Amino acid sequence: MRKEQKQQVVQKLAERLRATDTLIVADYRGLSMSEMDAVRTELIGHGARFSVVKNTLTKRAAEEAGMAELTELLDGPTAIAFVGDGDMVAVARTLNDTARRTRILELRGGILQGQPMTAEQVRDLASLPPVETLRGEVLGAIVAPLNAIAGLINAPLQNLVGLIDARIEQLGGEGGVETEAAEEADTEAEAAEDAAESTEPEAEEPASEPEAEAPAETEETTQEEEE
Repeated sequence: MRKEQKQQVVQKLAERLRATDTLIVADYRGLSMSEMDAVRTELIGHGARFSVVKNTLTKRAAEEAGMAELTELLDGPTAIAFVGDGDMVAVARTLNDTARRTRILELRGGILQGQPMTAEQVRDLASLPPVETLRGEVLGAIVAPLNAIAGLINAPLQNLVGLIDARIEQLGGEGGVETEAAEEADTEAEAAEDAAESTEPEAEEPASEPEAEAPAETEETTQEEEE
């Protein structure tokens, strides 16, 4: 392969690595062509591309793409499943099933959402439920607490609104009773005042003072004078 051709391969691999944040690396040594084609076909159905790569060129591409951790997995005959937007769980399950069935394919590890993972972690990924099931479980786990929180929030608010309405009605009723009682009290007070005024005796004119009697000494003096 010419230098220019190698450079083109490196650039294409680097672009593919930049566009793929999840990939799985395997050693395909010993698989027949028919077995490789069967694995490729199944992985295509899960949205992944299974490619045999040259380690030297792939290491250069990994360095250009800023995925130096990938170089540690490039030892011996290497095939990479570029998952991209595919079903990572289904891809891991296919490769793991192939490894167990053929006892030839060997999982080395991979990159999961930009983070390196070991072969054991790839097998753990393969044991997970399908992506759609996982999404449903995650959504259920998220929605259930939200519903519970909404219930806790809404219930007191509904109770509070009910209590406020009941209190308003109560205050309105009490206000009406108090108003009527006050009006009745004012009416009774006015009636009592009118009754009191009608029964009060009219003021009598003061009696004229009797004429003062002559002092006794004057009468005695008169009698002495007559004698």
